[in-house]
Amino acid sequence: MKAFMDQDFMLRTETAKHLFHDYAEQLPIIDYHCHIPPREIYEDRRYNNIAEVWLGGRSEDGSYFGDHYKWRVMRSNGVPEEKVTGGADPYEKFVEFAKALEMAIGNPMYHWSNLELHKYFGITEPLTADNAKEIWDKTSDMLQHDPNLTVRGIIRQSNVKYVGTTDDPIDSLEWHEKLAQIPDLGFMVCPSYRPDKAVNINKAGWKEYIEALGKCVGRVLVSAQDVCDALNERIDFFKAHGCKASDHGLDYIMFRPCPIEEANAIFTKAMAGQEITTEEAEKFQTTVLLSLARKYHKENIVMEIHYSCTRNNNARMFRLEGPDTGFDMIAKSTCYNQMAEFFSCLDETNELPKTIVFSLDASDFNQITTCLGCFQSDEVPGKMQLGAAWWFLDTRDGMEAQMRSLGNLGLLGNFVGMLTDSRSFLSYTRHDYFRRIACDLIGQWVEDGEYPNIESSLKKIIEGISYYNAERYFGI
Repeated sequence: MKAFMDQDFMLRTETAKHLFHDYAEQLPIIDYHCHIPPREIYEDRRYNNIAEVWLGGRSEDGSYFGDHYKWRVMRSNGVPEEKVTGGADPYEKFVEFAKALEMAIGNPMYHWSNLELHKYFGITEPLTADNAKEIWDKTSDMLQHDPNLTVRGIIRQSNVKYVGTTDDPIDSLEWHEKLAQIPDLGFMVCPSYRPDKAVNINKAGWKEYIEALGKCVGRVLVSAQDVCDALNERIDFFKAHGCKASDHGLDYIMFRPCPIEEANAIFTKAMAGQEITTEEAEKFQTTVLLSLARKYHKENIVMEIHYSCTRNNNARMFRLEGPDTGFDMIAKSTCYNQMAEFFSCLDETNELPKTIVFSLDASDFNQITTCLGCFQSDEVPGKMQLGAAWWFLDTRDGMEAQMRSLGNLGLLGNFVGMLTDSRSFLSYTRHDYFRRIACDLIGQWVEDGEYPNIESSLKKIIEGISYYNAERYFGI
């Protein structure tokens, strides 16, 4: 029996061990998509206890911060909401999480949590209800006193080179400005452009957001064209602050082009509070997305698209807790033709940006990979990318399925690799987890005689997937 989570954790062959320890393990991290707050990086926050890092709570604006992956594990173990996102004592919450984690065999959360305890606190004993108090005391003491366990200390000891936060177009980016003025920070923190609230004409709060966007650019927006112009103006502001990527959280990829006059009329109708049809919404959204994509291409900004998620499924809990609190699920989408038409329209005028497409449904991988293969170019190897296994697919099975699909139908060697997509500063161990799985998969292919044991080729592939492909792709 293998020891639990030893140095060769998840590495089942000698080749896998060699690839990981000699090539992947020590490379820096490019975390090109996450949700950590730049303010906490600037203020170099120090946490009081591990519950604050892992389970979070409610922020000043009433929204929640914390790890909704962990909240779902706790709810599945019957933990009352008061001890999940409510006002219960932090230690009580931690104990409830420890109890739930014991039941999480087969769940990557079990590995992630124990990897974090091992890497940042030197705790090699798995977390259980029995040792929760001992681990709580040790981690609390270290979080309060260890100089390497402030937010910046965690990032530095994780060997992170680049952090891509997720930011709204109307954000002032004041914390990014302040971070950029620190000469010895040791890593880059750049904003990523997330214009969903302007695109989602069919969702609550859109009209109010358009008014806020107008105030941000100093004028009233009276047409779809005005929205496009305002968003493009904010892209210029973001690029001046180091922006290298955008992000779009779509229910599905739509493509329903229309003349700008028709999009303007739909805008006017929606601003007047009139109900718009799905077809009208898609026409407005297509107009805005095409405009944004063209601007991204011009400014060399990567376009990230995340789709196939149905959000806020529990209506009662959504009313109580709000969005992004762990009540989302995998969706089924059939938008492959629209995806191809969207990319083809941009390709016609040589305005297709570098693009990464993520789906929450593993059955989409083959369709996405074959679609993207139609639009590669000599701008950069792997210009069109199948994104890493995301969210509910962020498992060993999901990661292997994504890499197998890319290997079967594209070029796995040009893959830009992992991202945390996390709200926790301890989540960088997910890069370690991913690299182990990638090395294990590729190592097995070599051991099975499916790829030759050519050292130079394997080194190039593993180091590329782990770090260098993302460095090149995002221009870091």
